[in-house]
Amino acid sequence: MKEKIQRGIKKYKKRFIVIAILWVLISIVFIAPLSISIADASSSGKFDFTIFVETLGSQIVSPFGALGAALGTTYIGMFWGILWKFTLMYAILMCIGIARALPKHQYDDIEHGSSDWSENGEEYKTLSKNKGIILAEKEYLPVDKRGNVNVLVVGRFRFW
Repeated sequence: MKEKIQRGIKKYKKRFIVIAILWVLISIVFIAPLSISIADASSSGKFDFTIFVETLGSQIVSPFGALGAALGTTYIGMFWGILWKFTLMYAILMCIGIARALPKHQYDDIEHGSSDWSENGEEYKTLSKNKGIILAEKEYLPVDKRGNVNVLVVGRFRFW
């Protein structure tokens, strides 16, 4: 399980950076104006939807001004309250996305037929260093072995 998580983190490292940048942008552009709008709309004790829409429209136009105002003494409580709830929801959705993106088994992303499937030089137990069918410069497939000696050559053929 540890290997799966390490491979998933390595594979999606760039996406984690994008996720973090997206969280910062959403916090600045949407959460700050939203917190100001909710605070202004509910300042009379009852939530007024028209004040909410008007304030949200005026605050969303200047997101950095809204962030400065949201970090002020009037709106800071509402801002942090909405921000931690948004962050919690965002983290849960991110964890679900990462869990779905993790490799399903240990052979994901390994080419079928490559030497990545073998361990500790198993692929070289059947090869010969001296004679047989040329596979590489110093690797031969012996023709006198028992069993299957079929060879599929992929790539170009050179004459030395």
